[in-house]
Amino acid sequence: MAKAVVDAEYLKEIEKARRDLRVLISNKNCAPLMLRLAWHDAGTYDVKTKTGGPNGSIRTERELNHAANKGLKTAVEFCEEVKAKHPKISYADLYQLAGVVAVEVTGGPTIQFLPGRKDSLESPAEGRLPDAKQGASHLREIFYRMGLDDRDIVALSGGHTLGKAHKDRSDFEGQWTKNPSKFDNSYFVELLKEESKDLLKLPTDRALVEDPKFLKYVELYAKDEDAFFADYATSHRKLSELGFNVKDGSMLVKAAIGIAIALTAVIFGYLRELNIGKSH
Repeated sequence: MAKAVVDAEYLKEIEKARRDLRVLISNKNCAPLMLRLAWHDAGTYDVKTKTGGPNGSIRTERELNHAANKGLKTAVEFCEEVKAKHPKISYADLYQLAGVVAVEVTGGPTIQFLPGRKDSLESPAEGRLPDAKQGASHLREIFYRMGLDDRDIVALSGGHTLGKAHKDRSDFEGQWTKNPSKFDNSYFVELLKEESKDLLKLPTDRALVEDPKFLKYVELYAKDEDAFFADYATSHRKLSELGFNVKDGSMLVKAAIGIAIALTAVIFGYLRELNIGKSH
């Protein structure tokens, strides 16, 4: 599909969709699901082959049937409600915007969102997303393939502060924190406790405290929520823009903003002339 044309009108639709997503996510209490949708659409990116990534392909039946994507059909259907109101917006932008809004409405950091992603119906082969049953080496293999680093791995893992694991979607059941509806640093606080009764710790979670290079970030985020929020916002944006030509998108956004500013100047100039005419 063609790349979304990011002009002033497109930017207006993005802001309207943002508002609709806030309402939808609040009404359906689906922030964790929307965040997972955004991650899983983006997390297939391969920096070497330039394939996969946040291109909306997760909406295809083939990709939704990947084992790692169980349950995400519901998220796609929810997004269709917003897409119907804002058909100009690409699915790729919509899914990533949903992830950004999900974090923000649950108390997380504000994440800069740049629109203009291209839609695709080409799904990558299954197996590109993290397997929760594995450890540190697997996490690095998956995230390094995307072009991300150790700090990104730990920061993004902190997103497990939201939601629960469901047996029908994975082989695990339970929640990572005591308040799975609030985005905060409690995921890391709980990881460092020797015993967290009734709270979930997957092999990939335990890997973060068993690996010294990961552990230093876990300890930092557990004691400094501001540091976590800052790093999470940075890493989430990186994930949401994998393979996306940000430079072109930035130019388009700047051009649209420039047009808006120019139109505002013309309007104010016209009104000023009217007022001068009236005074004489």
